[in-house]
Amino acid sequence: MKRTILVTGAAGFIGANLVKEILRTTDDAVVGLDNLNSYYDPALKEFRLKEIESMKGDFTFVKGDIADKALIESIFEKYSFNIVVNLAAQAGVRYSITNPDAYIESNVIGFYNILEAVRHHGVDHLVYASSSSVYGSNKKVPYSTEDKVDNPVSLYAATKKSNELFAHAYSKLYNIPSTGLRFFTVYGPAGRPDMAYFSFTNKLIKGETIKIFNYGNCLRDFTYVDDIVKGIRLVMEKAPEKKTGEDGLPLPPYAVYNIGNNKPENLLDFVKILSEELVRAGVLPESYDFEAHKELVPMQMGDVPVTFADTTELERDFGFRPSTPLRTGLRAFAEWYKAFYKV
Repeated sequence: MKRTILVTGAAGFIGANLVKEILRTTDDAVVGLDNLNSYYDPALKEFRLKEIESMKGDFTFVKGDIADKALIESIFEKYSFNIVVNLAAQAGVRYSITNPDAYIESNVIGFYNILEAVRHHGVDHLVYASSSSVYGSNKKVPYSTEDKVDNPVSLYAATKKSNELFAHAYSKLYNIPSTGLRFFTVYGPAGRPDMAYFSFTNKLIKGETIKIFNYGNCLRDFTYVDDIVKGIRLVMEKAPEKKTGEDGLPLPPYAVYNIGNNKPENLLDFVKILSEELVRAGVLPESYDFEAHKELVPMQMGDVPVTFADTTELERDFGFRPSTPLRTGLRAFAEWYKAFYKV
């Protein structure tokens, strides 16, 4: 049967790729919601939307904000959603230090609005974006969904942890199947300009120096966007099962999974591969002196030294683990960058 799926954040990096994949592989109707804010260049969001709209398929775009309760209610009344994928959020760890209001409005109030709408409109499955940031400065690696995550080091992380708590409460109280996905450092073509690989590239082509934090001793579990999308698609199709406990009350149909590459990369190795792929794609000249354009600096507030995903549960329940090599993903990004910016 044809389903109707709501994807919030549909003009965002992950959201746009998810919508394209749904339209490519199913006959489902997709309603995409996005406020097209200016946190980063809206031209990128417009580019992603044009790619979606150029495809065949049943796609409707609504410009709006999940923090607008009346708008959310009207959308849910107009469409009977089978699945809701909430990817709309104010992203970025460092931005949350100076702009906390944006995170409370989008990530807390906005998510609450989605939960309330799902509660009142009989949605089969809510899938929502959490983040590896919830692990804070967890000393145990790899990060497991069994680990305690009570010590966030940024407001962004705290709001994502709150999403998991809210979802659990709604799953328990109203028997709503919900699945949270903790994404680990997502990258790829047409990504977010505030992410390191993108901002480094913007600086390098201008001949500026890039700052490598923690003196290059950070490890990041870089996850290619296609792997993230595949994980979301698999999870969408398998809602947590509704069960009744010994007390006769429903057990919360609730789950959380890590989606990461399960292979942390040293930041110095990462920037070396990035520079090589930028040269290969013709974004940077072959004679480019990368060593002259890097600066090793201390750790920044809100950052953590390591991210490392344990994907055991994802592999157990869906037979899938992300595996795109970093060089493959950065090569795709470099080639896209050259074409998009006409370098």
